[in-house]
Amino acid sequence: MTFGAVVVGRNEGERLKRCLQALSAAGLVVYVDSGSTDGSADWAKNSGAVVVELDMSRPFTAARARNAGFARLRECAPDLRYVQFVDGDCEVVVSWPGRAIEFLGLNDRVAAVCGRRRERWPDRSIYNWLCDQEWDGPAGEVRAFGGDVMMRVDAFTEVNGYCDALIAGEEPELGVRLRAAGWRLWRIEGDMTLHDAAMTRFGQWWLRVVRSGYAFAQGAQMHGRSPARHWVWESRRAWLWGAWLPFLCAIVSVVLAPWGWSIWMIYPFQVLRQTLRNDGPLRRRATVATFQMLARFPEALGQLKYFRDRALGLQARLIEYK
Repeated sequence: MTFGAVVVGRNEGERLKRCLQALSAAGLVVYVDSGSTDGSADWAKNSGAVVVELDMSRPFTAARARNAGFARLRECAPDLRYVQFVDGDCEVVVSWPGRAIEFLGLNDRVAAVCGRRRERWPDRSIYNWLCDQEWDGPAGEVRAFGGDVMMRVDAFTEVNGYCDALIAGEEPELGVRLRAAGWRLWRIEGDMTLHDAAMTRFGQWWLRVVRSGYAFAQGAQMHGRSPARHWVWESRRAWLWGAWLPFLCAIVSVVLAPWGWSIWMIYPFQVLRQTLRNDGPLRRRATVATFQMLARFPEALGQLKYFRDRALGLQARLIEYK
């Protein structure tokens, strides 16, 4: 068996069907269901996948689901060399597994390889389009990968897989441990998967970025003091632009009114600065810069949520946007 696949999802409907159908080249597919009510588990079984129904009495995380799927995959295929992790709202491009496995076969110290994840419907909303921009990146050695990745089984096992407790950002955190163990991560040219974000409302985008802010804080607490300085800058940036500067601007606005209100111009100036730094057509650069600036506020909220949970000893709960 060349490779197996682990798919995780909940109530993905037609997206899951496309996902599983696209994995026909896999020797074995394990689908991990997290409490679907749309018949996803039954459909997956009928399609030939091995189904793991996650115990939902414990807080759900995608990391825990992937680990559970990988454990079942190894039970069924103990000699497996490669595993493709893929989210249930994604469809693997037909040519991807062959290209990924060929690359891993030629590069013994590469633990994981990813390609271009594309948004299926980028024109349906600005939020889908932003996801498509987020997935883009140059080929070469990278520090992290996303939810869709072809992984060397030995490397994944060596570092004990994903961290179950992380509600987001589990892939970059795994990347930190893989690189610390001497492994390398790579992005190669070409499409890997089609993703369906299905984000059509501002509130969905906001919650997704709150989750990112929570992940930044959690990741920085875990590995911020290591040489990787994992997500230290992202956390500080969120605090600066999303919390401390608004607080300072509000004080200056009140104390030095009416001229003090001009201090808020620091935000449009920052958008202009980012627009000039970004690549591509002006409209694209300006749109990305605007949302980059706006994202600092929900990121700061995510930071606050993390430290509240930590102070109160609360179990992290998944922040869902769809």
